Amino acid sequence: MKLRADQSGIRGLPMPLWLQGAVEAIQAIIISAVLALVPIVAVWLTGGLGAWGPEPVARLGGQAWLLVHGVPLSLSVAAPAAGADVPAEAGTLSLIPLGLTLVPILLAWRSGRRLARASYADNLWQALAGAAAAYAAFGFATGFLCRTPQVGGGLIAAALTPLAPFGLGLVIGARREAGSWTRLIGVDAVDWIARTGQYSRWAGSYVWAVLRAGLVALLGSLALSGLLLAATLVAHWAQIVTVYEAVGADPVGGAALTVAQLGYAPHMLVWTLGWASGAGVTLGAGSTAGALATAVGPLPPVPALAALPSGELLLGPAALVVPVLAGVLAGWWFVREGEDHFDEWLSIKVRARWFTAPVSALFLGALVGAAAGTLAAGLAWLTGGSAGMGRFTQLGVDPLWMLVWVGAETAVGACIGYALGPWLERSRAERELAATSL
Repeated sequence: MKLRADQSGIRGLPMPLWLQGAVEAIQAIIISAVLALVPIVAVWLTGGLGAWGPEPVARLGGQAWLLVHGVPLSLSVAAPAAGADVPAEAGTLSLIPLGLTLVPILLAWRSGRRLARASYADNLWQALAGAAAAYAAFGFATGFLCRTPQVGGGLIAAALTPLAPFGLGLVIGARREAGSWTRLIGVDAVDWIARTGQYSRWAGSYVWAVLRAGLVALLGSLALSGLLLAATLVAHWAQIVTVYEAVGADPVGGAALTVAQLGYAPHMLVWTLGWASGAGVTLGAGSTAGALATAVGPLPPVPALAALPSGELLLGPAALVVPVLAGVLAGWWFVREGEDHFDEWLSIKVRARWFTAPVSALFLGALVGAAAGTLAAGLAWLTGGSAGMGRFTQLGVDPLWMLVWVGAETAVGACIGYALGPWLERSRAERELAATSL
């Protein structure tokens, strides 16, 4: 976007980086706002919102934009009349549709790449600061203009919270364009590591491999949980269709309901992991569902919730194997990575292999389990929240229990995978040698 003579044929001054960042932010704002308004306007045009005028619809779109960006909304329902027995209710809508939050992140990713192409490492901050300032200003204006007595949000939160997904996308996009963190921030990490001692490099390589093994375990658990969720949805498809029919929405309303459920697809995936691991999922005050025990009260008419397993779950405890299998994969991956410097150091200090092998396996399992459990707890925190008022102010998996259950089960699997890793690698090498000899 720099205006140069060799680009446009017209001599002129280059666009300041802060202004270019603001322009990129405005593009992302317009696209994300339009996408937030489209389903709401479609429902409104088909009469799904009653006799609303354009102004309330626009406010609802702004509130949806804020919620997608992670801004919690305060809800308030006043008493129906003076002296009535029904009291006023208040609550907070903090359950963020992370599936829809990917839209501003992807838009910011595109902007980050474009800004990195137009900047050098030492002045990229100017473009990023301009983009962040424009985004924060729009969030503040949206929070101010879209407040109503029933729905509102803090103006500071409206200005700063959207910077989290937008800034994440900007940094990832700039890093993707730069090709490395060294080019992005101007610091040569390789040279810094080379100046450290050998033992420090070994310890750093071991810790980095453990963290990546924990990520492998978490991704494996989420993948297996996704398969379990898909199987549950297929098995309860008739109940899901029944809920759709009971809602009585027209095709546009049904499509909008489906889009809303897709926005909460990451929540369902993480909640499935919480259900399978034994940590349990809270679906309202006093309602908990898990592979070991389920006690759930009445649920709102959300079609996806009809797939929740109920009744006596004879095979429910078998789901506890999900994090264990993911831990086995992580332990095997660690063996293939070849960064087991703790075992090498321990073998030098203690010559008894019968002692060093199990100690290394237990130590690795504990570290991988802690890493995977911490990451899972972070996902549980992101996907938890409140749906507003009443019983459903408590939704999601408790992060502490997610840490304990996923961490412990992953640790067991990592020990098994670490023990089986050399044998699996030897068998794979023998098969490859036999194939080449033929």
